[in-house]
Amino acid sequence: MSGDSGIRYISHPHPVTGVTNSKLGIWCFLASEVMLFGGLFSAYILLRMGAASWPEGSAILNVPLATLNTMILITSSVTMVMSWASLALKDFKKYRWFMAVTILLGLAFLVVKGFEYAHKFEHHHTPSTNTFYAIYFTLTGLHGLHVLGGILVNTYFLFPGSALWKKDPDQFMGRIEAAGLYWHFVDLVWIFLFPVLYLL
Repeated sequence: MSGDSGIRYISHPHPVTGVTNSKLGIWCFLASEVMLFGGLFSAYILLRMGAASWPEGSAILNVPLATLNTMILITSSVTMVMSWASLALKDFKKYRWFMAVTILLGLAFLVVKGFEYAHKFEHHHTPSTNTFYAIYFTLTGLHGLHVLGGILVNTYFLFPGSALWKKDPDQFMGRIEAAGLYWHFVDLVWIFLFPVLYLL
């Protein structure tokens, strides 16, 4: 064991796993997230199959707003990748620009979702209305919290966390890559939520 007192394999892959500790950690975390959303999707399928009647999402939900939100999140995934690519090219200024756009797109998603929720509440549609709305608010609400979490993490890396770039660029790139993997997962969940709730 080396005399280095720091945590090893943060910037360079572990010889056994072939990946850095941060990447291994985020993949383990995302595996638990897959189980969480997988359980909720399974509950949705069982509830829908067991129901005598089930409303069509396209008839009672705002498909145009959901489509807009889908485009917003897909675009945010692109800007997230570009923020990491900018670091790989040693262009910190472009990184900050792309990361800022990613954060703004995440906030735009939440604003659009807020308008959608407000419309539902105005018409007295709440989780207690029926089983459909219960699962709708549960899935989209939990997803919204994940978007908010990603925004907070990205905001940290845009401002105070970015100081690491000057000290250890490789480690900072690893952190942005891990944050990007989480952000892509959140986007992927929405890509499943959109057709399941709004179109089917």
